Amino acid sequence: MKHPKSYDSDEKTRKRMSRVHLKGGKAEVLLAKRLWHEGIRYRKNYKKLPGSPDIVLTKYKIVIFVDGEFWHGKDWEVRKQRLKRNREYWIEKIEENMKRDKRNDALLEADGWYVIHFWEKMVLKETDYCVEFVKYIVRSREE
Repeated sequence: MKHPKSYDSDEKTRKRMSRVHLKGGKAEVLLAKRLWHEGIRYRKNYKKLPGSPDIVLTKYKIVIFVDGEFWHGKDWEVRKQRLKRNREYWIEKIEENMKRDKRNDALLEADGWYVIHFWEKMVLKETDYCVEFVKYIVRSREE
């Protein structure tokens, strides 16, 4: 079945995008399990807070987002130039995601939350660093 022309994507793109999940990605699960193993208890995808953070340490008022590089605009000025298909749609979509992230961060910080953003690939490649960073912030919030 062909989608309307406005989507301007082919079968391969549609298949790839259908495998993208909003919650419970590999990096998010890996980080959550490692934090749990370290004795750090959390809530996942906490809907009571702006942006439904991926991991929330309610005891310490710390929120953690594991952001996909494409969806949240890592190296956006460079990446934006490389977009070939449906440029206008993706530029608008990603830039709105980036604005929403900033709005949610501001709301959380105004309410006393410490906001951490990790890029998905960083969590996968440098898990130990991410865990140690969270532990450092936890210790600083205990005092």
